[in-house]
Amino acid sequence: MGMSAGDERAASPRDEEWPEAEKAEKLARGAALKWASGVFYRPEKLEGLGHYRRRETQRNNSIQSRLKSTVQTYLEGVSAGLEQLRSATQEVQGVCQDLGAARWALLDSADHFQGLQQMRKLMEEHVQLASVVQVLPQIFSVHEAFSHILQLLHGQHLLEAHVELMMVEQLRDDILSQLHLRGLSGAQATVLSYFSGLQDLNESLAKQLWDIVGSSLRLVREDPVLFVTAVRIIEREEKIDDTLLLEATFLPPGRPKGWRQKFYQVLQDTITGGRFHAPRLDAEGPGLAKHLAALQKDIVCELRVVKDLMVQCVPAHYNILSVCTATYHQALTSHLQEILREDLDKQGLFLLLEWALRVYHSPEMMAHPDLLPEVDVSALDPLMSSELVDQTEKRYVMKVKASVFEWMQRTLEVEFKEWFREEEPETDHQGFFQSALPAIVMQMLNENIQVASLITDSLQQKIYNMALEELEAFLGRLREALVQCGKEHQQDRAVPKYYISHLLAVLNNNLALSNSVSSLHPDTACREVPGSLQAALDRMQKKATQLLLEELLLDLQPLCLQLPSRKWLSGSQLVGSMCEVIDKYAKDFSRVRKPVFTLLLAESELLVANQYLRALLQRKMVCKSREERGQLCHRLLQDATQLRELFCGLGLDRGQQSLEAVFALRELICLKDPALLSLEVLGFITKYPDVSDEHISTLLDIRGDVSKEVRHVVLEMMAQHPQALPEGYRPIFSTILVPVPELPFCLRKGKCA
Repeated sequence: MGMSAGDERAASPRDEEWPEAEKAEKLARGAALKWASGVFYRPEKLEGLGHYRRRETQRNNSIQSRLKSTVQTYLEGVSAGLEQLRSATQEVQGVCQDLGAARWALLDSADHFQGLQQMRKLMEEHVQLASVVQVLPQIFSVHEAFSHILQLLHGQHLLEAHVELMMVEQLRDDILSQLHLRGLSGAQATVLSYFSGLQDLNESLAKQLWDIVGSSLRLVREDPVLFVTAVRIIEREEKIDDTLLLEATFLPPGRPKGWRQKFYQVLQDTITGGRFHAPRLDAEGPGLAKHLAALQKDIVCELRVVKDLMVQCVPAHYNILSVCTATYHQALTSHLQEILREDLDKQGLFLLLEWALRVYHSPEMMAHPDLLPEVDVSALDPLMSSELVDQTEKRYVMKVKASVFEWMQRTLEVEFKEWFREEEPETDHQGFFQSALPAIVMQMLNENIQVASLITDSLQQKIYNMALEELEAFLGRLREALVQCGKEHQQDRAVPKYYISHLLAVLNNNLALSNSVSSLHPDTACREVPGSLQAALDRMQKKATQLLLEELLLDLQPLCLQLPSRKWLSGSQLVGSMCEVIDKYAKDFSRVRKPVFTLLLAESELLVANQYLRALLQRKMVCKSREERGQLCHRLLQDATQLRELFCGLGLDRGQQSLEAVFALRELICLKDPALLSLEVLGFITKYPDVSDEHISTLLDIRGDVSKEVRHVVLEMMAQHPQALPEGYRPIFSTILVPVPELPFCLRKGKCA
């Protein structure tokens, strides 16, 4: 079963040549050895060995037979391929020989080709001459065509004229193109000179076209055929321009004409020409209003014509309605800016703002039912930019401010004259004094605010802010006028005759203004009066109240000068006279409305209490005995009670009265034991923290029974318990100055007595 050494040596070259065969043989040998060892290992299988040998012999024979058949087929294919290669080689050699012969033949005939080249040039010249001969009749008829075209133009046969004009242009362009291809620039100049009449004809045709376009809005209503003819000619020229720009290698003179763009330009110039470049307008009122109304009417009418008629006369891609709408819009934008350069008055500025922001977008103009929905300016820029609107609003506010100032000044002058008239101010249905001033001022301000609301919220807010500023300034001037009136009255109390009545009317007017200011605010939910304006109203009320109290004081002072005195102490009717004066003024005060009436009562009561205490402290009376102190306490009680009952009867509650200080002061004087004064004084200064050491010292002097030790204890106690004024406290004693006690004379280095 094994191989001999000779077999191995013989197999080695093949193995080296076919390594896969060696591997396959080894695998086969291994399998055979494995099978053989299995057979010899089992003797019972030796009986089938002969059968196995025959089967393997048959299989080997079959394999060898197939191998021989395959190899034979392969060898036959190789033989056929070699035969084809041999015949191909022979054919290639033949072709090479033929090419060589052809090459030598071409070299021999080179001279003949030069002759053919000259013949080709002659042929081309002949063809050109033939072409020239063909167009000669047309060339000779060019000037005749010029004359005919001119006649057609004069007769407004524009389509026929344009057809012939295009034919002549085509002839010229063909000739120029041929010359351009051959580089004959000199000949091109001659041709252009020969066809120079084309330029004049084009200009003549163009002039008629632009005249038609310039009258298009009229023609589409009267003779649309002429306008349509012009549009057809423009479209023909536009197509020629497009074709030449896309395909031609040579661009003829005068191309592209761009007549469609010129159409738009002429149409836009027609729209903006006469209407938006008018002479200088009357910037005040009627002139501008008429001008804007005419613009509104004309633009709506012309856009109707464009929408209903002109759109049908031009191709859809012209977007003629959008172009005209945008042209009107842009022209108006520039025109309004031009108008705004004028020094317009407030009416002119208002008209312009209203027209640009309201009328322009309303159904009366660009949102007219006849124009919708095709006309839409919402996609265009605003007619007035936000910056221009803001600037114009500020100009309007300044004009209104000047007008309001002038009207308020006149009203103030009339009011000032009314104060000096020989009759009382008018009254309302309840008998309260008043004048027409609040109604005039508020009506003027309210009307301006309401008018501004017709434009924009921002303008309304600007006017509102201006109105409050002017009202505040007016109140300041009114207060100055009131002060001037008071000065004149101080010089002569008989002038004005009804001084108090007019002061009361001023208070009622001020209250009416205060109640009406909140109604000016554009936002009904926000009715708060600005702090600065409220302060101006308060200052006005305070000044009028002060002048009234000065009048009351002038009538009370002669009576207060009699306090205190022995006559008063013994029971005179001094306080009764004071009550009569107060009651008289209270009757006058009743002619003002209740909030101010209550304020006047409270201020009058404070004035009376202050003057009473001032007289008592500044012209102090020292009680010489307990009886005098008792008499003084009785008089103080009677006076304070009478005054308190008077003011209570007038409607002022006890809790609002300052006369309680007189009762408290009486308690200090009536105290029987001076040793308890420190406690009483402590309670007194706690209730009236504005009282000073000088006030208390004066009260102790009035008692007439206070020793130096007690005085020292009381003043020391006050020094140990300084008082702060609580919020809302109405000072009583701080305005009362008491005489400074005379210092005792002291020798040097000695003690004072």
